[in-house]
Amino acid sequence: MSRRHHLPLHHPRPPRRWRHLPPPRRCPPPLPLPTTASSTLDPSTLSRLTIIFIYPRTGAPGETIPDSWNAIPGARGCTPQACSFRDLYQELKSKGVEAVYGLSTQGTEYQREAKERLGLPYELLSDERLEFARGLGLPTFEFGGKRLIKRMTLAVREGRVVRVWYPVFPPDKSAKEVVRWLDEGGGKEG
Repeated sequence: MSRRHHLPLHHPRPPRRWRHLPPPRRCPPPLPLPTTASSTLDPSTLSRLTIIFIYPRTGAPGETIPDSWNAIPGARGCTPQACSFRDLYQELKSKGVEAVYGLSTQGTEYQREAKERLGLPYELLSDERLEFARGLGLPTFEFGGKRLIKRMTLAVREGRVVRVWYPVFPPDKSAKEVVRWLDEGGGKEG
């Protein structure tokens, strides 16, 4: 397994004081986001329980991960997070999740390559213009001249964000946290 699938030994942990959590609220309508399936998806129209995990960016094959990226708390770990949702995808579905999506500010062509390379069974959504992030007031950060969304996971039902996981650390445990929430009855309607 390549080193991009593991966090560095002394990777900075996101501080617990980060509490910029959007309260349960409606997804910004109408907002069709491009998907890796060459279609669009409007999160405000999601009626059944859907998980959207948000990650800053995935690296390209052969790309060297700069030390400055590793120094940003919560930045490193996009591939392990995506793979955790891949590995637990069927379990999430069996526990009542209608769909899983990954979301980043990267374009769909870049995301298609990552989806194929990582064998992801779910689609990736592109918020290149940060409209979804701005509509929900999600926290962002600047890296390499680009604005990226901080890592988090959202549970959405009936066009509303019903649960937020933030900060997400370690990233490769993100899907397990969602499974735990479902096991505790968190995914039930009502």
